Amino acid sequence: MASEEADRNGRSGIQVIARAAAILRALRANTSGMSLGQIAEKVNLPRSTVQRIVGALQAERLVMSSGGVGNIRLGPEITALSEATRYKVAEMCRLPISELSQKITETVDLSVLRANGMIFLDQIPGTHRLRTVSAIGDVFPLTTTANGRAVLALIDRGKAKRLVLEEWERRGIDGDWDAFENMLDEILETGFAYDLDEHTIGISAIGAAFVDMNGEYHAISVPVPSTRFEEKRHAVEQALTATISQIREFFC
Repeated sequence: MASEEADRNGRSGIQVIARAAAILRALRANTSGMSLGQIAEKVNLPRSTVQRIVGALQAERLVMSSGGVGNIRLGPEITALSEATRYKVAEMCRLPISELSQKITETVDLSVLRANGMIFLDQIPGTHRLRTVSAIGDVFPLTTTANGRAVLALIDRGKAKRLVLEEWERRGIDGDWDAFENMLDEILETGFAYDLDEHTIGISAIGAAFVDMNGEYHAISVPVPSTRFEEKRHAVEQALTATISQIREFFC
């Protein structure tokens, strides 16, 4: 009898965790906030159950309420956990990108999609005297960079279009969405995105993207001085394919 009760309690605990996770995901997708009724409808749970779980999450600062309709949103503790995970992703990728850099003797970058740009989390400088270097924390645009294009190809196409059009508007670019979308389709098919002197004159790059355990989009990119890009391109593509496959296995 005791073991049966423990088993029931265990199943009940798992169910509560699953429901709490569903609520957090719903709030992640609605950053402007949701009411208890909206959450209940979204996760298909009774309002009373949602209210009880939200109360527990609020006590742990995982959600917060600012008063008024649509007042429930993710709390500060989620941000803290996200930051910790971000550093963990960089740590997990450090060895693979170091080995990639050693193999191709070029600089290798790790970046993450944040809002409307790619933020650099880590970099392994190449061994060439003529090499490319960006600072950790630098923000790169999405539409003219290999890492940005690689991520745009992976995300929901509607969101990708919004980000692209917003960037073009900010930068005063009269872009062709249909042509850009065709390029994203090609990136999805080949696994590689390219920047051929488009972001910085004299620098070309190859990028590939992956999704981490939190559903965040990252890219591994290899910038190369354009003077030696073509001679290194095939070797970089082969080595990057192996590295991105290894990294994706971490998060499967």
